[in-house]
Amino acid sequence: MTYWTTMIVGRLAQTAMVAWTIVTMCFVFVHVLPGDTALRIAEARGGAEFLNVGRAEEIASEEGLNRPILLQYGEWIRRLATGDLGVSLVSGQSVTSELWYRGQNTLVLGIVGWLASHLVALPIGICAALRPRGWVDKLSSFYCVTMASLPSFLMGIGLISIFALSLRWLPPAGFRSPEHLILPAATLALGLSAFSIRLIRDTVREVNGAFFITFARTKGLTASMALWQNGWRNAAIPIVAFAALQFAAVVDGFIMIETLFNFPGLGDLLVSSMLARDVPMVMGAGLVAAVGYGLVNLAADLTSLALDPRISQRDQRRATFR
Repeated sequence: MTYWTTMIVGRLAQTAMVAWTIVTMCFVFVHVLPGDTALRIAEARGGAEFLNVGRAEEIASEEGLNRPILLQYGEWIRRLATGDLGVSLVSGQSVTSELWYRGQNTLVLGIVGWLASHLVALPIGICAALRPRGWVDKLSSFYCVTMASLPSFLMGIGLISIFALSLRWLPPAGFRSPEHLILPAATLALGLSAFSIRLIRDTVREVNGAFFITFARTKGLTASMALWQNGWRNAAIPIVAFAALQFAAVVDGFIMIETLFNFPGLGDLLVSSMLARDVPMVMGAGLVAAVGYGLVNLAADLTSLALDPRISQRDQRRATFR
């Protein structure tokens, strides 16, 4: 097999192992939470006024919640092997269809927030690297420290207070129009850009000081032209790798941001399902998050390999020496 095939197969195997681990942890966490699972599901279905022990026992019998834990886990794994994620214990809807609807919303929010963060980070980071200790570098350092210090929920509350409650320019919550996407995407973008700017600045500055850039400048090229013609591939590799790692922060931020803005995405679904003890929905959401994280990392590895084919040669030499 070629190096590309070997790497893809290996990364997919790692993704499968990570997904199985995450799903198992979700199953364990839901069942170790205090309280009766059937009572929580009964409350989520009909509200507190319809909650009683008889109704909870009926739900436990219907959904098989009174069976041994390992038997319930094995049944879900068996269904997963056939591509069936089951149905929600609360709504009775298919887990797959609910994840598909919520996943699209989360994907849109993630793409918009991620692109907005890099639209901010790339020009600022490059300008700060080309003019070290200049006013752009100093202002960007202040911006990064400030944004990195603010929790995402506090940043979101500030944006809601200013643009939704005070100025009334944007809706504060929900997702019924494109305008509802602006505040949660801005909250996500501001947090991501704080870390991206410093990485881009340090990476571009390191590449800009390399010998081949210095040699290019001796031929009359400006710093920006020398970087664009000779150094962008070298600078892009760590930036691409870091962008993939940011996906973990995005997954973590989704839970906070979607709950704060009442955004109908995977994060909001995961929180509500955990509170309702909706086991199939929690495990399905965990599976989607784990698989998505693995696929993003695979895409980052393939992009890095396309930018610098020497990576495969180095890895092959290491494997030979071992």
